[in-house]
Amino acid sequence: MVADKIEALLADKGYDADAIREELAKAEIEAVIPAKRNRKNPAPHDAEKYKWRNLIERLFSKLKNWRRVATRYDKSKESYLGFVAIAAVKLWLPFVHEA
Repeated sequence: MVADKIEALLADKGYDADAIREELAKAEIEAVIPAKRNRKNPAPHDAEKYKWRNLIERLFSKLKNWRRVATRYDKSKESYLGFVAIAAVKLWLPFVHEA
């Protein structure tokens, strides 16, 4: 396994488009996208992997409680990602450190 290789894209039904699925297939990335209701030929998706999307959404929700992250005050990507890392560590610390 290569660390910098994306293995799967977890997305909601809004990203269920043939063009997106074709691009992912070309890049050898698994599309974990449930099919829209009106799709004539629904594409299968890994339901177990799709459950992880909920955790990602909850993480973003918690990170957006930090106004600086939600409004993107930082102009450079380095400083923005640096503050996202600081916020993530602050959220993570209570789980690994007993008070």
